[in-house]
Order: sequence, then C-alpha cells, then structure tokens
Amino acid sequence: MGSPVMWFEINSTDPARSREFYTRLFDWSSDAPPELGGYTLIDTGAPAETVGGGIGAADPDGLPPGILMYVRVDDLGATLARATELGGSVLAPPTKLPADNGSVAVLADPEGHAVGLWA
Repeated sequence: MGSPVMWFEINSTDPARSREFYTRLFDWSSDAPPELGGYTLIDTGAPAETVGGGIGAADPDGLPPGILMYVRVDDLGATLARATELGGSVLAPPTKLPADNGSVAVLADPEGHAVGLWA
C-alpha cells in the first residue's frame, strides 16, 4: 500500500485573513473550536474519504508560513531515518496529537520543502 496524503495545513502570519481568502475562494466552510486555540478546521465540502485540512498561525520560531501536506506512514522514526538517508532532514520530531489521533513529525526534502508525516 502506498502512503496517502491525509491532511493539509495552511500556516499563516495572519490566519484570519487566510481563512477568509480560502473559504471564500473555494466555498469551503470552517470551524474554530475554542479548545484548538484559534486553529481553524476546514471542510472542503468533498466526500468524507477525501483530504481535510486546517488553517493556523505560523510559529515564528518554527516552520515558516506556507502550505504543508501530511502523508500517512506506518512508522515516523523509520520514515524520518529514511528521509535523512535520502538527503532530507528532520524539522520537527514526532509529537503526539490530542485525543488519540496519532502522532506527527515534519521533514525537509533535499530542497528544503517541508513535508508532514502522520502515523
């Protein structure tokens, strides 16, 4: 089995402006539950088996603003190790998600593009 794209994330210096732009441009709906601290969940209106996403604030000490895709993998550590062998690097180590939603990590490909991993 391949590794499907599972989630997209738009990291922005102005999340409210980004939310307004993308929801109006693509007729997406959004929800910002208070427990997510300003992070907005995006519903693209596509069937349930398609990729969902979110819009949040870019961390000035973390990843730069941009669009990040998350790829489903079986083993974060093994995938990060393989990425390093292939010339990539680790940008964010494995981190547990709340509510038993798995764990995520972020790598950079050899050109510096950020790619999220989700296990």
